[in-house]
Amino acid sequence: DLICCILFLAVIAGYMVMGVLAWLFGDPRHVLFPRNSTGMFCGVGMNRDQPRMIYVDILKCATTTKVMAAALGGTQCPTTQVCVPKCPSHFWMLSAAAYDPDANPKDFFHQQYCDHSLNLTTTTWVQGILHCYQCAYRDWNWVLVWWLLWTVACQPTNTNASQSECLACPYHASAALQQFAACCVCSGLTLALLVSVVFLLLLRYLAIVLVWILMVGLLVVGGYGIWHCYSEYYHFSTSKLKFGDLSFNTNISVYLQVKETWLAFLIILCVWESILILVLSCLRRRLSVAVALMEESSRVVGYLMSTLLYPLFTFVLLVVCVAYWGMTSLYLVTSGAPLYRVVSLSDPSVDKCSLINGSETCKPQTFNSSAYPYCPSVRCIFFRYDDTGLFQQNLVYLQVFNIFAFLWCVNFVIALGQCTLAGTFASYYWAFSKPTEISPFALSQCFIRTLQYHVGSLAFGALLLTCFQLVRLVLEYLNHKTRGSQSACGRFLFNCLRCCFWCLEYFLKILNRNAYIMIAIYGESFCVSAKNAYSLLMRHIGRVVLLDRVTDMLIFFGKLLVVAIVGVLAFFFFSGQIRLPGDTFQAEMLNYYWVPILTVMAGAYLIAQGFFSVYSMCVDTLFLCFLEDLERNDGTMQKPYYMSRNLMRILRKPKPFVTALPE
Repeated sequence: DLICCILFLAVIAGYMVMGVLAWLFGDPRHVLFPRNSTGMFCGVGMNRDQPRMIYVDILKCATTTKVMAAALGGTQCPTTQVCVPKCPSHFWMLSAAAYDPDANPKDFFHQQYCDHSLNLTTTTWVQGILHCYQCAYRDWNWVLVWWLLWTVACQPTNTNASQSECLACPYHASAALQQFAACCVCSGLTLALLVSVVFLLLLRYLAIVLVWILMVGLLVVGGYGIWHCYSEYYHFSTSKLKFGDLSFNTNISVYLQVKETWLAFLIILCVWESILILVLSCLRRRLSVAVALMEESSRVVGYLMSTLLYPLFTFVLLVVCVAYWGMTSLYLVTSGAPLYRVVSLSDPSVDKCSLINGSETCKPQTFNSSAYPYCPSVRCIFFRYDDTGLFQQNLVYLQVFNIFAFLWCVNFVIALGQCTLAGTFASYYWAFSKPTEISPFALSQCFIRTLQYHVGSLAFGALLLTCFQLVRLVLEYLNHKTRGSQSACGRFLFNCLRCCFWCLEYFLKILNRNAYIMIAIYGESFCVSAKNAYSLLMRHIGRVVLLDRVTDMLIFFGKLLVVAIVGVLAFFFFSGQIRLPGDTFQAEMLNYYWVPILTVMAGAYLIAQGFFSVYSMCVDTLFLCFLEDLERNDGTMQKPYYMSRNLMRILRKPKPFVTALPE
């Protein structure tokens, strides 16, 4: 663990050094802002008021039909690219009158869609503009975009609305309406937070009720399924159609007209119902222990309310890790100097433009088109970024290290949260006088203690998980690259490997979670804690399986309840069925009321996930402490139990040996 701690700190230091180097060599403007033909960014510097870019002739970008585009390898489009204030809002093409000898270019072209070196007021030759591709002469670039906006994003209720009105309708919502809708979404998320907290606190009283409702509900659903399958089987019993008489059919209803199908469903449901009844009958007492642990967990969370806020801290740390990884990746991929090539914007068959093959480098600051008198449309355009430097040549290795350090940091942050919460809940369980011996700053004390003594152990567990995740990423990358050339055997092998490593990663997450709990309790190394946790759970495997299944069902039911309550209220509000007094907000003013509804539901699920993860960690911690308490103590005066009075009642143990929570 000590070696892992030193290695982790070294990786963090190297990660920071790599970030500084990427910041020195990289320029994210390459990705965030478009470039015009001269390589200048649109939206910054001299082009600050021109954030958009338009291609004079986007058809020149086709590598299959254009020689110059193919010569550039598809990395750049050999046509004039101009920074513009905004994209065209209507469809237009150059009319036939523009080809007249006396035609004035300023009457047909738009200055904002022309090369900035061209002045339409002093130019009199339309053919010269077209020959050199200095102005956009047809608006093919935005036809598809505006068609999608018009047909999808804009559906006016007035069928007589004009096109100009329709094009503006996605933006008809005022700023006040947008702010009010955002406030409503925040209110929905706040409601989800309150519902989650109330549900967790009420579990101490409702756990047994909810568990038995779930169990009886499963039995009722299974019984109804048996009755329905038997009814359908009896209905088709006189049918002579057999399953073997059917050929493969994508219409599932065809198979539902065969009695053998309903007989198979009937047998499966009967077996499942019998197993469920047998399990409930044999494990009824262990089920009561699981319920008591969940009630006790709700009581502990009620005393340690600060633990419900810890997922916010974990979320902030994860956001920092993701942001640092994203910015570092962005700076790494943009860490090369821009390269420029001499290209011909016209067809190579024109004059002697075929002599220009796109391989000659240039600099836009010193480029002189008069050096190529045989090709008037010659330009020096941006090609790509240099990748020949020492830093750029090792870019692949730096990106791999970036991903490795990112995964290690993310897994460490998650491990830190689990160990901190486990230590907090364990301190409650092992307090002999509850809650008088519980410090009001138990969470912060456990956090400091974890950072002071257990960084190496957490880094070791996070490193093991990171290695498996890297292997899975490599497999996914290889599968993506070789998907078109894989044989049936190769696809089968890849799928088997992906499945195996997913199972191993899932097992390792469970092992790490229990190891962190034992680390928080005893302070031992990762390997020793993992071995002890695994041995302890295997000695009580029956209780482990039952508690895990019951807890998962209850947590799933809680998440579903929170999302359902918030989603239903959001639907009634944003659909206009619940109205506020006054004209502050009207549902008819929204283009799509499903957008805020889905936003509220997604946010409610994330909030419920955060709160219920704390509850799940509390259940797992108390369960391991409960098992340790059973093995280490026997309820005598010399070895009293530390469990609460509620748990002792389940075990039918005498009460005088432990000071528990008041009834």
